[in-house]
Amino acid sequence: MKYKSVIVTAHGGPEVLQVVENELREPETGEARIRILAAPVCLPDVQSRYGQSPFPPKMPFTPGYAFIGEVDALGSHVSEVKVGDRVAALTAYGSYAEYIHWDADKLIPVPKIVDPAEAVTLILNYIVAYQTMHRSAKVKIGDTALIIGASGGIGTALMQLGQLMGLKMYGLASPEKHHVLSEYGVISIDYHTQNFVEVVREAEPDGLDAVFDGMGGDSFTRGFSLLRRGGVLVGYGNPLSVSGMLKLFGQMVLFNLLPNGKTAKLYGTGASYLNRKPFMEDWATLFELLEGGSIKPVIAEKFPILEAARANELLESGDVIGNVVLLAPELL
Repeated sequence: MKYKSVIVTAHGGPEVLQVVENELREPETGEARIRILAAPVCLPDVQSRYGQSPFPPKMPFTPGYAFIGEVDALGSHVSEVKVGDRVAALTAYGSYAEYIHWDADKLIPVPKIVDPAEAVTLILNYIVAYQTMHRSAKVKIGDTALIIGASGGIGTALMQLGQLMGLKMYGLASPEKHHVLSEYGVISIDYHTQNFVEVVREAEPDGLDAVFDGMGGDSFTRGFSLLRRGGVLVGYGNPLSVSGMLKLFGQMVLFNLLPNGKTAKLYGTGASYLNRKPFMEDWATLFELLEGGSIKPVIAEKFPILEAARANELLESGDVIGNVVLLAPELL
């Protein structure tokens, strides 16, 4: 039996994504074979395709940071899941495919009642938003916060979760996307024409409780300057290179040495490989919020899994609000 996947054979734009056919092997000991139902298209996928990563994958590789699917077959010595279970995983690579093999003990249980297109956004974008907000910044009801990059998949998740917490929020986005920010009660700032530091300082002279920065660069420094004493900045953007990562880490260390009572933190999903417990707890919470209708992921567009090139092209256009999702044909 054969299956198809999408691979990158050279660094470049969406045109380098190619569909290839592979032999579908049996799962090995401890593995589950999963038929993929949904995979998000996210910025790390794009960046890895261009080689913009501290630790870029070797060519050729299949992009895809996460998936939701159904267990199709099991290797020996697997007790964590059974055939037919709906599961998910945070993969970093490999999810732009019809099938994937994954360690059974690293799979995330997914309720069958939830829509896979919506639920797959929880595996990366919402877990980043939830953990930066609740585990890193530890926001409280009524806190003031700034979201740098508010209209994307993580930004819209932050806005929804912030609304649940009763936060007073400011968000950076281009003017054509401000209507979405308004839906969540977020005060919009046009980063093209407005100096967000000046705008926030005038509106919040005592400073902010939290800043969530997905853009990096000088926004990390500028965002930190807006915190009140006791405030927290959380950076979660990809530093793009080893030198960028070291620079960002150095900035964080320097900021935390300053005697101003402010804190800078860096967030990465790589921590899930070291300690899965908080991640499993938070994914379970997010699935409950989705089932109960407390959150509603913003889906900009859905594409068939093998049309990942079109989906990547849309994401790179900058016109996307929320999430772009790849789906198995029967879910379209």
